[in-house]
Amino acid sequence: MFDFLDGYDLLGAFWVTVQLTVYSALGSLIWGTLLAGMKVSPVPLMRGFATGYVNVVRNIPLTVIIVFSSLGLFQTLNVKLGASDFTDINFRLAVLALSTYTAAFVCEALRSGINTVPVGQAEAARALGLSFTQVLRMIILPQAFRSVVNPLSNVLIALTKNTTVASAIGVAEASYLMKGMIEAEAQLLLIAAIFAFGFIVLTLPTGLLLGWVSKKVAVKR
Repeated sequence: MFDFLDGYDLLGAFWVTVQLTVYSALGSLIWGTLLAGMKVSPVPLMRGFATGYVNVVRNIPLTVIIVFSSLGLFQTLNVKLGASDFTDINFRLAVLALSTYTAAFVCEALRSGINTVPVGQAEAARALGLSFTQVLRMIILPQAFRSVVNPLSNVLIALTKNTTVASAIGVAEASYLMKGMIEAEAQLLLIAAIFAFGFIVLTLPTGLLLGWVSKKVAVKR
């Protein structure tokens, strides 16, 4: 029944999907946290930049961002992100595009968490002489992260599924292989079921684990 899978690197394709997810999650978490900090900053220019970034990026289709990263950055501006091999270049550009896009959602999730922290705590910290950056790093963000584990897990699950868009620029992840298999094989429904199950294996345990973590680290008010 599954003989047609011979010759296809199914595990390798899903491994690329996992790598895309992990690298993009790290990139979007770092950039999204910086954006969230700018969005609550007392500096109007920083607040304006973060607000504009989130509003613009969230309303651009991910496919457009992915394709622009290849056509605009690589083919037009010759941006290679330190890679020399064409496959590595596309992979890194996909990570950049996914991080750029997902960071907007991470920012909004973190901002909602920041809003749950009592204002009095920040005011007390400022009264003790702490700077805005110190208050954010030592008082606000630790509590904000604990209160938004569930929203961030939803962002991570969405990111895992969004990696399929990377096939648009030739990144050999799961959906890229699925497309090739559908074109070459007659087992359409079986192929679709196999890849659907693969993504369930990737996303369902992640949601359950982070849901458990959310209950463990939740801030008691």
